[in-house]
Amino acid sequence: MKTFCNILCILLVSTCSEPYEMEETIFIPDEKDKNLPAYTEWGYNSFGIVYERMYFFSTRNIVPCKVIYQNGILRFSISGRLAPSYSSYSNNENMTLSISFPVAEPMRVYQDLTVLHKKKIDLSDSSCTVTLTRSGKTEDVSVQTGHFTINRVQLIRIDEKENRAILSGVFELLFWRATIPETMLNGRFDFGVSHLFVLPQ
Repeated sequence: MKTFCNILCILLVSTCSEPYEMEETIFIPDEKDKNLPAYTEWGYNSFGIVYERMYFFSTRNIVPCKVIYQNGILRFSISGRLAPSYSSYSNNENMTLSISFPVAEPMRVYQDLTVLHKKKIDLSDSSCTVTLTRSGKTEDVSVQTGHFTINRVQLIRIDEKENRAILSGVFELLFWRATIPETMLNGRFDFGVSHLFVLPQ
């Protein structure tokens, strides 16, 4: 496992970059759909997906992802804005998509997330739980088909100190929200995770 982690480590040598700059969200538009971020693996703290005919994407004023571990369950809490387009500041609302799934390995620190490298989670599996929070109301959704695929996990070092894990991948799901069928398609994410929140048993 140590060898695996060493292979994934990237050494960033920069005198002008500060660790706090790695917390910022950077939006690089996709060439085909400029309302979505391009797929990247640089820790840009961004995500985007087409939700029905709207867009759900990261913003600069909301932490885009928090990773929480408790009793063998890992939860990705993905938060951002739901709007007609990336440039729209009207008719939008904050939203959180939470994806929970079991992991075999116990987790204590963000470095343990390297076990997710090249892992594809089937969101329709009964062991997975997906919730949506809109307008302060959280509801479970019943996933018909879907996946959350972590293509790459990298450990980043800045000034010779480990700084964070970068998780990059793609996701989509078709689900029922109450009695309404809905889709989230063409999703991508590029998260820098510097803290793993471990809840007591």
